Amino acid sequence: MPVTDVITDPENLTLTIVADFAAPMERVWAAYSDPRQLERFWGPPGWPATFTAFDHTVGGFAQYHLDGPRGEKSSGRWEFTRIEAPTLFEVLDSFVDDDGQPMEGFPAMRMKLEFSPTAEGTRMTGVSHFDTVEALEQVVAMGVIEGTKMAMSQLDTVLQDLRDYAQGKGTRLELLDDTHVRITRLVEGPRELVWRAHNDPELIRQWMLGPDGWEMTECEVPTAVGDTYRNSWAPVGDTVGQPFGFEGEALLIDAPRRAVTTERMQGADGPTTLNDLNLYEEDGATLVTVLIEYPDLATRDMILATGMVDGMEASYRRLEAAVLV
Repeated sequence: MPVTDVITDPENLTLTIVADFAAPMERVWAAYSDPRQLERFWGPPGWPATFTAFDHTVGGFAQYHLDGPRGEKSSGRWEFTRIEAPTLFEVLDSFVDDDGQPMEGFPAMRMKLEFSPTAEGTRMTGVSHFDTVEALEQVVAMGVIEGTKMAMSQLDTVLQDLRDYAQGKGTRLELLDDTHVRITRLVEGPRELVWRAHNDPELIRQWMLGPDGWEMTECEVPTAVGDTYRNSWAPVGDTVGQPFGFEGEALLIDAPRRAVTTERMQGADGPTTLNDLNLYEEDGATLVTVLIEYPDLATRDMILATGMVDGMEASYRRLEAAVLV
């Protein structure tokens, strides 16, 4: 994890977060000063950021919102008060409503981000200054420390060329905490086509099959929030196994970037998971990221033990060979 230290100082009314990155200072500065790159890591997993304004000048404003997987929304605004590229910038950071106005009852803070070279790359030191102890405690209670750690964990992907980061590495699993995992796979193809492959029943039937020896017998795709879906599979020939299927509901659809659905086994009273699919394209390749939320640790480990990741890798290879040609 890039975050190496967190210091809460009630006496001086500050919260300090230190992170180290294996990239030159100018590259890290570029990630923090470009809204399109910021969008890829400013929000924690499951809460991606969208910057709707970004005037990176002293006196200018940046405005953004974070969108949760169940339709939740949190918005913020920066007023740039100091910029010294590529070593530091300082902002007044406020929680705002849908009209961009500061929200009553939510603390504003002065945030300074400093970047310095290290032997391994770059150190970022972020210091947030609060007006009162209560304001500091309120922000900490809102989960800003854990959220920042999880958000920073995404920055390594941004700082590297996408193919350098993921090409040839197959389907990768990251255990984020007891109930969240992140699965990533680089797919050689444009995002629009990868999105179609996830949403066109005819294309889905060609690749979403898991290991060899299975066929898809049912494929109902949601087209709007609130729609339900059903996917079913059955073994072919001498393949060992019993037919099974999943069903759920679409909670968010943001084509061709993101889709959030619930998932549960058909005909069972078992647990429901939350699947958050995100697609990011760079230089003709698409990084597929699936963030999965489980109800508890036991369910997470039980499902991962079924060989789910290996089955996903077989499907992604089929996707590239059968659909993205």
